[in-house]
Amino acid sequence: MKKTKLIIAAASVALLLGGGILWASDHADAPNVKGKSTDITDLYVFQGQNTDNMVFVGNVQGLMSPTTTKTASFDENTMIEFKIDNTGDNVEDLVIQCVYKGGKMYIYGPVKPASTGLSSTVVGTASVVVPVTPYTASAPVIATSSTGIKAFAGPRDDPFFFDLDQFHKITGGTATGFNSPGTDTFAGTNVMSVVVEVPKSLLNSTGKLNVWLQTKQKN
Repeated sequence: MKKTKLIIAAASVALLLGGGILWASDHADAPNVKGKSTDITDLYVFQGQNTDNMVFVGNVQGLMSPTTTKTASFDENTMIEFKIDNTGDNVEDLVIQCVYKGGKMYIYGPVKPASTGLSSTVVGTASVVVPVTPYTASAPVIATSSTGIKAFAGPRDDPFFFDLDQFHKITGGTATGFNSPGTDTFAGTNVMSVVVEVPKSLLNSTGKLNVWLQTKQKN
């Protein structure tokens, strides 16, 4: 078991298990991690097409061009960790730990963490292992465990829409609001994404979850 050290905690959401989608975004505004494998761009949590499941999406390494994406990869020294509070006390009760090694993403959990807070230890054995989908693949590679957990890992088009130039005009006092339609600043850029779909029965919740995403590096 290898202990990991917190590099950044960039996003958190709270939602009811009954439905909806919530997200948090943080693109390239943390100088210590900009351009690094630990740079979180997005966290999404939503009810799956199968309404008995919840979907957790963590995106890292944002603003990649298509050329950069061709050679991009996850970092074997970086853990991507979803932290889940199912009791409302803002302390993680479960974690989903995503560890990359040898071209595959190993998904651990959801499982009770060995410790809470800024340090993490990989817990147990992998629930599901999925090969990373290459950028040139015609279809995503998805793996499914015997307990119904599904996972994907690989490059994706950045899903977050934001008109950054107009935002700067608004904050600079030269515009009073956003345009309709706006201009997607992130169009044509990519992220490295991990998607984990989990049966709600494995989340041990009475109805509400608080979720946050962290990236951590090995000591």
